[in-house]
Amino acid sequence: MKPRVLLLIGVLAAAFGVFYLLAAPEAPRTVAPDSGVGPVRPPPRRKVTDITFLYSTEKREWVEAALAQFQSSHPHVRVTLVGRGSLDAAQAILEGREQPTVWSPADSAVLRMLAADWATDASHGPLFATQGDAAPQPLVITPLVFVGWQDRMEVLRKAGGGGGLSWKTLQRAVASDQGWPSVGGPAQWGFVKLGHTDPTKSNSGLQALLSATLEYLGRRAGVKQADLLEPGYQDWLRRLERGVTRFEPSTGIFMTDLVRFGPSRYDLALVYESLVISHLGHAQGRWGQLQVDYPPVTLWSDHPAAVLQAEWVTPEQREAALEWVGFLRSRPVQARALAFGFRPADASVPLKTPDADNPFTRLAAHGIRVDVPPAAEVPDADVLRTLLDLWTRIGVGR
Repeated sequence: MKPRVLLLIGVLAAAFGVFYLLAAPEAPRTVAPDSGVGPVRPPPRRKVTDITFLYSTEKREWVEAALAQFQSSHPHVRVTLVGRGSLDAAQAILEGREQPTVWSPADSAVLRMLAADWATDASHGPLFATQGDAAPQPLVITPLVFVGWQDRMEVLRKAGGGGGLSWKTLQRAVASDQGWPSVGGPAQWGFVKLGHTDPTKSNSGLQALLSATLEYLGRRAGVKQADLLEPGYQDWLRRLERGVTRFEPSTGIFMTDLVRFGPSRYDLALVYESLVISHLGHAQGRWGQLQVDYPPVTLWSDHPAAVLQAEWVTPEQREAALEWVGFLRSRPVQARALAFGFRPADASVPLKTPDADNPFTRLAAHGIRVDVPPAAEVPDADVLRTLLDLWTRIGVGR
């Protein structure tokens, strides 16, 4: 073939190749995010999994603040919050009126009571895992405390010999038909008005009964059912509960009412330390200063979070729930619990910090303490049920 013909064929082939490359669609490319070359194909969107978090209301502010952070970083998990008193929530789960993915009552004792009640139905498997990531884990902790208006608290301390407030002094005051004058207070204060929540619906109410019982018995542990059947104790408890004017179903609601209505409704009350810390500022401009005292033995609320193993929880929901619980137990979220008055469950997070807003140093003048009295041992579920039955039988909650 002549050279001129070969040259013409080469030129035509090259032209065709260029035309093909320009006209052909570009194959999709995957480009590293930091390469500077784009556009980048976005990753496929994950399916959104809905879970329900049933929790005790006293930790509402901390939970809601944590959820706002969680949803921004975990858009594939949608959490619905349901706040309810601990014992009320336990009964609702048992009866099928609540079907949460995760439950966080105020205390592990309530969780154990529900687990025992659930197991009485032979058709049920265990409601909670006993080991692994899904087993109940504490989120935050807080002790039960006395809180009252400063002038009332000073009278009661003086009546008890000048030390800390005791149940025996308080029982003598509320049981007296003479009211405040019986313990050295002015007549215009009327009767001594004690407050605590309904122990059949709220953990703090049950803890209040147990705290009073422990002091009456002079023990930190070992409460037996026979102790609760003793007539002298029953009469003592009945007279103590005469001073409780109403029984709210939730500690969060109760603390709000204490601040809202002041000493016209409550002279002092039994609530969680965390709630006192979060409400102290609200009381200052309304009724005066609130003061805190710690019972002779400490009852802790550890706020466990438990992923349920019930039939209504899917594997996808279980995994999403573990993400949510893990987030609540992460160190930054644990550290933030301090601002809401809770003691972190993570022991590596210090209570004393240089932060000027740290309530455990800022509120020392109100009686808030880092160190608390010795811890009590919570009796088994059968003893707690007998205590609740007794409270109902003596008729104070009706």
